[in-house]
Amino acid sequence: MHEIEPFYKWRDDYIAAEDDRSPFFNTEYSEFYYDKQIYNFLLHPQWDFFGSPTLYLKILFVDYDRQYAVIEFIGEWNDAITNDIMLLKREILETMMDEGVNKFILIGENVLNFHASDDCYYEEWFQDVEDGWIAGVNFREHVVEEFKSVNLDYYINFGGELDELHWRQLKPLQFFKKVEELLMRRLN
Repeated sequence: MHEIEPFYKWRDDYIAAEDDRSPFFNTEYSEFYYDKQIYNFLLHPQWDFFGSPTLYLKILFVDYDRQYAVIEFIGEWNDAITNDIMLLKREILETMMDEGVNKFILIGENVLNFHASDDCYYEEWFQDVEDGWIAGVNFREHVVEEFKSVNLDYYINFGGELDELHWRQLKPLQFFKKVEELLMRRLN
C-alpha cells in the first residue's frame, strides 16, 4: 500500500496544502518518511489523516465558484468501530460546506472494505448539501453492495456509469461535468 499515491496530475490546478480555505492548509509532507499506516501496512506520506485509524483521504480539487470538491480515499471505511463518517463530516466536510461546497465526488477505488453503522451522519450530510449532491465514483463492487445493503445509496449516488469512469484522463472541470451529467440524467 505504501506505493499507492493519491492522484497527482491535477497538482498544477490545485493543492489543498496551499489553499487557505482547505482543512489541510499549510500541511507539510515528507517524501521519505512513512508516518501513516493502516493496521500493519504503511501508506504513502501524501495521504491525509483526518482522525480515522483505517481511512485516509486526499482532497484532489476544489472549485469554490462551482461549489464542488473531488476527494480520493484509501483504506477501510469503518463506521461500526471508528465512526469514520462522523470524523469525515466533522473534520473535513463541514469545513468545506462552510466555504460553500455542496457537490462532492468521492473516489473509492482504494477503499478496500466498508463496515456500516447507522445512517445519521449520511442523512445529515445529504440534508446539508441542499441543492447539491454526493457521488461515489469507482468504488469496488463489494463496497458498493455494503453501502446499498444499509440504504446509504439513498444519500450517496453509486453504480452504473459512476463505477466505470476513466476520470484520470480528464481535467477537474471535465470530470465534474461528466459526473453532474450522469446525476442529472438519473434525476430526469
